[in-house]
Amino acid sequence: MDEKPFENMNVIPFVDIMLVLLTIVLVTSSFIASGRIPVNLPQASQSVAQADQAVAIEIEKTGTIYFDGKAVTLDSLKANLQPLGRETSFVIRADKDVTLQYFIDVVDLLKQMSFQKVAVQTKGHG
Repeated sequence: MDEKPFENMNVIPFVDIMLVLLTIVLVTSSFIASGRIPVNLPQASQSVAQADQAVAIEIEKTGTIYFDGKAVTLDSLKANLQPLGRETSFVIRADKDVTLQYFIDVVDLLKQMSFQKVAVQTKGHG
């Protein structure tokens, strides 16, 4: 049996796989680092609100809205937002099973009052 010695190896498929893995790592690491997905409203800035400096608005599964840890209605939420500066950062923490309309109502109120720094907090996988 005359076998040819192993002279070369095709590394192109290996390089392709490594580039795909690198892309996946870079994309997922940016989501892990930020911990939230920014809400791109029509007049929103590109900056992402920082969770430790942001005011939290929470929406329960039942649609109950909490501002600063207290249950509020949309009207009282508006009254609580009036004295805040328009550069205030907000983080919206909504239950994954909440009716979309409750979430839209809160985001719409923030937009009407010209708040631009709004982010939505999500839970990462893993």
